[in-house]
Amino acid sequence: MTAALFSRGKGRRAVTAACAVSLGLVALSACDKPTPLATVTVGSNTVTAEAGNGCYGDGKDLSSKKFKDCLSAKPEHTIKVTAGDKVRIGVDPEIAKSGWGLIANNPVMAEASKETYRSFDSDTLFARQNPQTGQTTLEKKVTITVAELGKSSQGVKGIWRFTLERDS
Repeated sequence: MTAALFSRGKGRRAVTAACAVSLGLVALSACDKPTPLATVTVGSNTVTAEAGNGCYGDGKDLSSKKFKDCLSAKPEHTIKVTAGDKVRIGVDPEIAKSGWGLIANNPVMAEASKETYRSFDSDTLFARQNPQTGQTTLEKKVTITVAELGKSSQGVKGIWRFTLERDS
């Protein structure tokens, strides 16, 4: 009798384990493939993000409509920056291989980078120049956009956005 109860208990555990594995596989198959990551580091604070929802073309250029939608989407991650801090931007090697650029209030990089890491002076990122007077002011908050370059000269494969807030 004891052997029969013991084997029934083993069978239940085996069935339960098999069900758990099956459910896990079903759940994983429903998940989207993760996008490459972009990271912003200021001092010892770091935020990392995937491309926004629908803002990664998985090797293909985004449509112009999707590109505009991604540029107007609110960033999910915010990091505080003190005047004079260095802002370090890191990208996955997959992004670096295609080339990438950074846009703040103005284009920040003269040309695309194939490096996985770049450093920027925070004052440069917060600077906004009035086109009529030429006067430069520092904003309290700025959205930075990392853009992976696409196959065409005007194309973009992915967009990652972050908000920087001046902490002074």
